[in-house]
Amino acid sequence: MKRSVRLALTPLMLALGLSACGGGDDFQYPDASGTSLPYTVMQKVANAEGTEIRNGGFGSAMAPHPDKAGYFYAMTDRGPNAATAAGVTPSGIIFLMPDYTPRIGLFKLTSEGKAELVSTILLKDPKGRAITGLPNKNFGSTGETPYNLDGSVVQLDPDGDGIKGYDESGLDSEGLVAMKDGSFWVSDEYGPHIVHFDATGKEIERINPFAADPRNKAGRTLPAELATRWPNRGMEGLAITPDGKTLVGMMQSNLYNPSSAIGSINLARIVTINIETGAAAQYLYRQDAAGLANSEIVALSATRFLVVERDTGFFGITSGTVRKNIYRIDLAGATNVDKSNSALLAGSASLSASSANGLLLSGKTLEQTVKDGGTTGNFAAGWDQLAAAGIQPVSKALVYDAVASQGYPHDKMEGLWVIDANRLAIINDDDFAIAPDNAGGVKQKKLASGQVDSNRLYVVKLPSALF
Repeated sequence: MKRSVRLALTPLMLALGLSACGGGDDFQYPDASGTSLPYTVMQKVANAEGTEIRNGGFGSAMAPHPDKAGYFYAMTDRGPNAATAAGVTPSGIIFLMPDYTPRIGLFKLTSEGKAELVSTILLKDPKGRAITGLPNKNFGSTGETPYNLDGSVVQLDPDGDGIKGYDESGLDSEGLVAMKDGSFWVSDEYGPHIVHFDATGKEIERINPFAADPRNKAGRTLPAELATRWPNRGMEGLAITPDGKTLVGMMQSNLYNPSSAIGSINLARIVTINIETGAAAQYLYRQDAAGLANSEIVALSATRFLVVERDTGFFGITSGTVRKNIYRIDLAGATNVDKSNSALLAGSASLSASSANGLLLSGKTLEQTVKDGGTTGNFAAGWDQLAAAGIQPVSKALVYDAVASQGYPHDKMEGLWVIDANRLAIINDDDFAIAPDNAGGVKQKKLASGQVDSNRLYVVKLPSALF
């Protein structure tokens, strides 16, 4: 049904920042079958398929416009990329368009339920120069060597520091918050960094785990252990509490804390940062199985959030269980495991703190504790050890199973928009319509239907009300 943009704001909608006013045209939400976002072909790869690189790519995160109903923002990641072929040394990532600038698109819904691109905001460094998605060299290095498709190392020097192939302001942008003043907060998978951009896309400030980075305000950094994030699985989701004071970031997967020997477990971290004071807290999220990814977080209240938990499978292609689930979580009752929690440390002789690796239990990081406590999917014994030390993860309850409910066909569910108590908008990341061919090149990314994957906006009805 059509929704007029001239709607009254209820107190609850105001608290949640739900958009329900502004503009002057009628619009309609799409339904669970969805509507595709528009795209253009940026270039074609010189391979037998003639693989199209599409922009597209607006699926890494989504946020409603703060005061214009029927309008929403969607953001790209670092640009078209693929894994290098097995055995390539040093290991790295192929950047098909090394000069690509991560961007935020403003879209509006039409009276037919279609999505139209209204404008595009390119992300820029503090000097106003367009950034790239190339990796950082100093503050946030993932150890990824940037390659061109032909196998040569990227020679671009976008930040002019003389280090070719890298961009200290480069972002693999994944989490998005649209503020009422027109500015944006963006989280990424490199540092991880949380960067504040003005309405034109120019960097205002940033928060990351590197105390030596002069771009951080004095006394305001992310917990140092977050710098041990699993490469390409950094801070995938970002939200802000309804009062606009606290940023809430979610790591996509477990940290490699203290090293990559941790491998894949089912512990992910949530971090909160008070924008005004810099005070940080951390909470643990227990994934349903090791190797899953949390790719979005959206606030419902000061403590309650929706999160996406998913795998990388395609329904109809991947054998076995395919997971694309949305959970409601609550920080209330969960333990703040940040090393700044002096009360927690004082309550147990087995707990201590490391400046680089955070809270320790009997000398082990929390990730080591879970890892060493089991060898199967849920690492139950390790979680029991945490519980015995008084550490509880956030509570979680399933809100929506997209595979069971709609046969969700994409591998990546990465954007959420809470429309009201009964409806969610969901968007996928189409990876610019490309996929690695596992031989050092790319191919067209396709669904089980044979269609080329594209950004698609779905609006689904929930089996029970969110609030």
